[in-house]
Amino acid sequence: MLPNKVKIVEVGPRDGLQNEKQLVPTEVKIELINRLAEAGLRAIEATSFVSPKWLPQMGDNAAVMQGIARHPAAVYPVLTPNLQGFDTAIQAGASEVAIFGAASESFSRKNINCSIAESLKRFEPILSSASALEIPVRGYVSCVVGCPYEGDIAPAQAASVAKSLFEMGCYEVSLGDTIGVGTPASVGRMLEACARAVPIGKLAGHYHDTYGMAIANIYASLQMGMATFDSSVAGLGGCPYAKGASGNVATEDVVYLMHGLGIETGIDLAKLAAIGDWISSALNRPNGAKAGRAICASTVT
Repeated sequence: MLPNKVKIVEVGPRDGLQNEKQLVPTEVKIELINRLAEAGLRAIEATSFVSPKWLPQMGDNAAVMQGIARHPAAVYPVLTPNLQGFDTAIQAGASEVAIFGAASESFSRKNINCSIAESLKRFEPILSSASALEIPVRGYVSCVVGCPYEGDIAPAQAASVAKSLFEMGCYEVSLGDTIGVGTPASVGRMLEACARAVPIGKLAGHYHDTYGMAIANIYASLQMGMATFDSSVAGLGGCPYAKGASGNVATEDVVYLMHGLGIETGIDLAKLAAIGDWISSALNRPNGAKAGRAICASTVT
């Protein structure tokens, strides 16, 4: 039984743009976020409050948060890796934050320079401060199926980290196939394990499309009762550690799938396709959305 409605979390402005080599102008980021809200996206990850020394692309985080025209029905979560980032995000007007862990010890050490256990300890003051301010916190677990350093990741390992984040107070845990190696079978095994530890309604799928499996993995997840998915307009982004990583699954492709299945998204697909076309041109890069390219091609006279 498929869900009647899904929530799509748009991660393009953060997870997508942070991997761009050239600095994207602040006004382009603001315009992208505003256009996405107008197209019906109601959860748009806006930016990341990481030190600009580590992530120069997100160095304009406060300017982005202050520049967007906030849609009354939309939320604009931001990534906050530590308490300093959290405090800065709140000062900039953030009303929802996200924290980022990993199911792989090697990835955790290389990506955030600490063990999984240490990363969870680091999140405690963020969750404590967020709780005091009634700020919702979303948790991410990367490398839930495979890791560029360790290979396959045991489903129980992904479930253990997801459970920890949920029990610490994350209202939702997003399960990331960071290098896009998952298939419906491996994602299914991972989801079964995670759903025993965290209610399926509190889990989200974040699937990269490196091997072209993201849409198949989303469909498999829908069949298991998942109803929240992360995606990126025009397929922006990708994991810098994954060989041949083609980026996040494109929001246009996800919405096309949902509408084809009769599942409500609240998103105007034609508007979304036009946004994907626009941002791809602005970044001078190919549009990674198959449905978006097809829709735009069919509307050209």
